[in-house]
Amino acid sequence: MTEDQNRYVSPLASRNASDQMQAIWSPVRKFSTWRRLWLALAEAQKELGLGITDEQLAQMRNHLDDIDWDAAGEHEKRLRHDVMAHVHTFGEAAPAAGAIIHLGATSQYVNCNTELLQIRDALGLVAVKLANAIDALGAFAVRYRDVPTLAFTHYQPAQPTTVGKRAALWAHDMAIGLEEVEHRIDRLRFRGVKGTTGTQASFLALFDGDHGKVEQLDRLVTQKMGWDPDKRFVVTGQTYPRVVDGLVTSSLAAVAGVCQKFATDVRLLANRKEVEEPFENDQVGSSAMAYKRNPMRCERICGLSRFVIGMTGVPFVTAGEQWFERTLDDSSARRLTLPEPFLAIDGVLELVINVSRGLVVYEKVIAAHLNAELPFMATENLMMAAVERGADRQAVHELIRCHSQTAAARVKLEGADNDLLDRLAGEDVFAGIDLRGVLDGSKLVGRAPQQVDAFVQQVVKPIRERYKDRLGYEPGVRV
Repeated sequence: MTEDQNRYVSPLASRNASDQMQAIWSPVRKFSTWRRLWLALAEAQKELGLGITDEQLAQMRNHLDDIDWDAAGEHEKRLRHDVMAHVHTFGEAAPAAGAIIHLGATSQYVNCNTELLQIRDALGLVAVKLANAIDALGAFAVRYRDVPTLAFTHYQPAQPTTVGKRAALWAHDMAIGLEEVEHRIDRLRFRGVKGTTGTQASFLALFDGDHGKVEQLDRLVTQKMGWDPDKRFVVTGQTYPRVVDGLVTSSLAAVAGVCQKFATDVRLLANRKEVEEPFENDQVGSSAMAYKRNPMRCERICGLSRFVIGMTGVPFVTAGEQWFERTLDDSSARRLTLPEPFLAIDGVLELVINVSRGLVVYEKVIAAHLNAELPFMATENLMMAAVERGADRQAVHELIRCHSQTAAARVKLEGADNDLLDRLAGEDVFAGIDLRGVLDGSKLVGRAPQQVDAFVQQVVKPIRERYKDRLGYEPGVRV
């Protein structure tokens, strides 16, 4: 046993989230971004007239990524303050700049701005993976646009639809989720340079009361960090508004909800032996029941989605309990509630893409299930045909109702075939009507195939165009 095996490791990292998402929330990304923020602040301060030298900036630029983790750990153990620990560690790597690193800033200058950059990039990765899932389900919908299948309301047999139309519904839900994520990205704001309680007092002092330079400093730093300077928070306390975290997590929960719906439907269809998730040659479904093909990927989608949805409460409570300009009880909770929903939804989308591209369809089983119910499905058309020949609509309805109940009872109590059409054939009102002709499911699916075409053209195609350089992503499924 190694030392690592004697320590807890989050399954979000070891079993679910991709390397890309883990990198966004990694210590390397966090602390190297701190250094870039300190550099951007110093560069902007120099451009606006403060006495910062080229040598100081050069040393900072040369040490953005070579973090001495041991030194930072020792400083934090001594100081009990992570930001100051890294200020000292950076200063030791760039000694000429030690006096001006973090000049006028508060801890939340690096914390908040780094988190907003991480949130933006993490949302972007979620959007890309959603687009890949929508692309895959769009292709599946086209392939099976014409295949009739039994539709359900209340999980009871209803009028037929097509396999492709059902897939279009899954993809449409995901497209709504993508809209929500894209909206959240568009509405994100950078905290910028706001000072200890958000008043920018320290920077106003540095620039001798020049309000214009302080505003310019805020814009310059925002721009240097790759953010539109017109998309800054106009005012903040010590932190960016914590309600933003709740809104972001809610967007992830919306994605989780639609993914869970997709996976739940596939699980139900697997029980009916109509559609299954991919199952590899050597995969084991059960340690006891060797014959089983458990839908473990869809089950994991549902479980992780439930976790994401459940994480929405804490960020809003945190936002509500921020006293005045800020209180520190947000920090410990946010170390969990910021990255973990992203890691979980990333694992969900890895699986959704994998399942969507590998769905297995059993058309003969689908047809058998549909045919068993078609006599019931077709009764409305038969009733209209009888009425066209002069029969009384209410009388025909009652006739069909009685025979349907009897036929259904025979199926349920005796396990016999559905003989409804044979029963109706003996009634005079249906004389001359081709009762067997109704057993063509494709004639009862309405505009389902055409709706698939419209959906792909109006919804999937624009998404494919927006993400054309990011499609074809290959997910990694672990365990």
